[in-house]
Amino acid sequence: MDWYAHRAANRLVGNPAEAAGVEAGLADHIYQLTEAGLIAVAGAGFDLLVQGRPLPFWTALFIQAGWTLELRKNSSGSWAYLAVAGGLQTTPVLGSRSAYLRSGFGGLAGRPLQAGDVLPTGPAPQSALALAGQAIPAAWRPAYSQTPTLDVILGPQAEAFTPEGTRTFLSAQYSVTAVSDRMGYRLEGKPIVHKASADIISDALALGSVQVPANGQPLVMMSDRPTTGGYPKIATLATADVPVLAQCRPGASQVRFRAITVEAAQARYRQVMYTLNNGVQRPEPDWSGF
Repeated sequence: MDWYAHRAANRLVGNPAEAAGVEAGLADHIYQLTEAGLIAVAGAGFDLLVQGRPLPFWTALFIQAGWTLELRKNSSGSWAYLAVAGGLQTTPVLGSRSAYLRSGFGGLAGRPLQAGDVLPTGPAPQSALALAGQAIPAAWRPAYSQTPTLDVILGPQAEAFTPEGTRTFLSAQYSVTAVSDRMGYRLEGKPIVHKASADIISDALALGSVQVPANGQPLVMMSDRPTTGGYPKIATLATADVPVLAQCRPGASQVRFRAITVEAAQARYRQVMYTLNNGVQRPEPDWSGF
């Protein structure tokens, strides 16, 4: 859901960006390492405790074998990502190690994790231990908010809406409803008016596509979206803002939209990737005790 946090956690422990990790949502999680290793947790919506001691997100941490790691849910967001040096080695399905819960395949037996599950990891990079302590500072992370203004590119079916409908979309505040899920975030607010029918011949749905069905309430397509859809799309969320929307809390958050150009969206994406690739900082040695 939050692609930036997932990649950042992997970056901190020396994994490839696409390495499998644990995506935590909804409730508390407790893990125990059977072998010593390097871990990092990124994202929002949880507090991290190791052996009962609060420790920071967005930081590479060396954990001893047998230590417990707890993620306690809080109200700051929705998703957190646990990466372990070496990555999780579930069996790939269609080139991915992730679980698709709606169809029951991938990941670990195609289901959510349960108490007692054991997740195998691959060999850690040789340099993993030397990465302990490095972090991504707050200034380089996404600007998570529960009331964000999100950048969109209008279209591809912007002409399907009245001028007033487009103005409504770009000026009204929308609530992220409690029925939002990994497939799509359902929003509620002032209805967006179509010119004619709210149906089109089904075409491709990109990550962040904003569909508007007949009720005029926008629906933003997220990571488990279908491949096609038959409602007109008034806009597409800028890739850089997908993590920001993902971290909004269903039933609690409020969002607004702002139209930008394709070129501006591309520039924002390049900046986000720059922070991901260059924002890791090593801590300064503390020699005060020597």
